[in-house]
Amino acid sequence: MSAPLKLLVLCPHFEPDTAPTGVVMTRIVHELAELGHEIHVVTALPWYREHKVESEWVQTTWRTRTSVTTWGSVTRLSPFAGDDKKNLWRRALGFVGFSAISVVAGLRAGCASGDKRRVDAVIAMSPPLTLGLSGWLIARGRRAPLLFNIQDVFPDAAIETGAIKNSTVITIARWLEKISYRVARVVTVLSDDLRENITAKLPVAHSAKVVVIPNFVDTEAIQPLGRMTKYRQDLGIDDRPVVMHAGNVGYSQSLNLLIDAAREFPEIAFVVNGSGAARASLELEAKEVGNVIFGDYQPSERLAEVLATADIHVVLLKKGLGKVSVPSKTYSIMASGRAVVAAIDPGTEVVRLIGGAQCGVAVTPDDPTALIEALRKMLDDPNQIRQMGERAREFVEHVASPAAVAQRYVEVLRDLRDGPRDKR
Repeated sequence: MSAPLKLLVLCPHFEPDTAPTGVVMTRIVHELAELGHEIHVVTALPWYREHKVESEWVQTTWRTRTSVTTWGSVTRLSPFAGDDKKNLWRRALGFVGFSAISVVAGLRAGCASGDKRRVDAVIAMSPPLTLGLSGWLIARGRRAPLLFNIQDVFPDAAIETGAIKNSTVITIARWLEKISYRVARVVTVLSDDLRENITAKLPVAHSAKVVVIPNFVDTEAIQPLGRMTKYRQDLGIDDRPVVMHAGNVGYSQSLNLLIDAAREFPEIAFVVNGSGAARASLELEAKEVGNVIFGDYQPSERLAEVLATADIHVVLLKKGLGKVSVPSKTYSIMASGRAVVAAIDPGTEVVRLIGGAQCGVAVTPDDPTALIEALRKMLDDPNQIRQMGERAREFVEHVASPAAVAQRYVEVLRDLRDGPRDKR
């Protein structure tokens, strides 16, 4: 049997933070721990829900807080979060600040006694892209290779949505992206689309370092439930059909399409569950549309209930983003046994996923007519919706379990450990 791995994980969110990427990394860490590996996590204080450090953690904002666990440790740092989610410069400075102090914390994590500086690998997660260089500096100091885990390709997504327009900022971000990919020993991505995107930015000799490892879905925590949930009561919805967007309410999602659909189907409840930079403007747009209902993020233990509240879930990404982002919530929706309508670039990962499972419909992005027609056909056949949900659940049970994804990471990490060591 191979010796256990000693790993350093650098990520922007970790439990109890509610960010989707935090949920992903938390479960990967726990799965690796179950396999007997030692992990030391460097992350931020919980801040995602309100875009500020949560009240019970405020007293630790300006100092490092380390907790020892049965499998290693978790070191939490200030995220330098700003109140204005639209202020890109402020957010960038926050990421840079967190990335800088994470280097110091990463060089110390897991070194409490004796000479335990060396680790078998450093795993750094992006976004933010700045953690690529932080991870590399930590890896050099810990005499280890770097695995760079890409959840969304930045700055591509920000450029496509118009969040970044300044040519100087784009040039700097492109440079940082290229350097981060090159210094990593392995770059993991969620889909073939993302792999093609990144390999196109690397020399041919580096293309083999980009490895596809999809995200998982917790099929134990997310079980299919009856549609008449307590959360439906909380929102004041009767037994009407519900179409839901659950997740980040940002500018990468074409949520205006949901408002258009709500006007077309006044007898259907359209729920936007979550928060984000675009929520205030979306609420303003939906002010005169009586069947659009907004709900806040719920504790993770209510996720299955929230997802079960809907009869149909929507996955909406603006044109051009399907190849640089894979909404991980798609797997959670499928685990809940619900049908999916995706307005997303054709030929991309989510489209292939829905087609492979036969669990929904994919239409072109930014096209309200296409979305409305897809919803009309599905809503006219409740039995079809139910069957789609059943097929979705069956599909994820076989291909996206946490244990299977963790084992794939172990294989890649062991190859790193057994390969040539980085030199100081």
